[in-house]
Amino acid sequence: MGSDTSRFIVFIVFSSLLSSVVGGGSGYDPEALNALFRYYANRTLAIRHRTGTSSRVALPSNLSGMEVSVVRLRSGSLWGRGVESEFVNIPPSVRTLPYVKRLAIVYDNLGNWSSKYYHVPGYSLVSPVIGFEVYNYTDLTVGNSSLSVTGEPISIRFPYLETEEKNVTRLKCVGFRDNMSVEFKNMTERGVCVTEKAGHFCIVVPFPPPPSSMPEKKGRDWKWWVIGCGIGAVGLVVSVSAGVAVSRWWRKRKIKDMEKESDSSVALDTFWVRGDHKMPRAPMIRTQPALEHDYVP
Repeated sequence: MGSDTSRFIVFIVFSSLLSSVVGGGSGYDPEALNALFRYYANRTLAIRHRTGTSSRVALPSNLSGMEVSVVRLRSGSLWGRGVESEFVNIPPSVRTLPYVKRLAIVYDNLGNWSSKYYHVPGYSLVSPVIGFEVYNYTDLTVGNSSLSVTGEPISIRFPYLETEEKNVTRLKCVGFRDNMSVEFKNMTERGVCVTEKAGHFCIVVPFPPPPSSMPEKKGRDWKWWVIGCGIGAVGLVVSVSAGVAVSRWWRKRKIKDMEKESDSSVALDTFWVRGDHKMPRAPMIRTQPALEHDYVP
């Protein structure tokens, strides 16, 4: 590839150390991960020499879930025709700064590792982090090159966008710079960001506000208050109706008991006193008078 042999061996040892750090879970360093991608992309280009054809980069098993590919181009081809990958579309009229005759573009999709390496304060990632970097093909171990866009911007599409239609207005596209600063980018449509720089990008949404500050809470309290009042009114009507029904039933039962007692008693005759008063009179004497002693002196 045109690089110094001893320098390349040092880079291999350094990359191996990075692999153990990244795979061991002791830390998640995006810069170390990018260096690891360059190393394996460099190995892939050393085997496959076809220009303009994207090649999948084989990663260690402890990085399962990430996807990396690399493509080799001439600068004239990038300027005249552009290049399109699965998620990144670089249109024509784009050149590298500084100018290089041949370049290599390394694409990566961090998949379910995205939130471990990249964070946006106050926001939640709803898409995987998609990245691309441009290097001098002669030696990918050297720093990346900048891009100069004079035509249409570079567009990035995101797979597995985990959001609902109602949250589209809250979607934000962010770009991560080399110093891990965050830059909000424009979005042309759902799931598509535009940029004029290489780097890593993803879609985020703001964290929901705490429940105490949600405007819907007052509305919910008002609805529960109306429902509670309605249930209370219905309960009061039912209680009053039940009380009236029990009272009527008790009065009817009492009257029936009085009528039953009246029917079982002995009826008395009546007679008129002085022509204007009616008095009861027994038809017979139930108990006959008797003297205490038969002998009377």
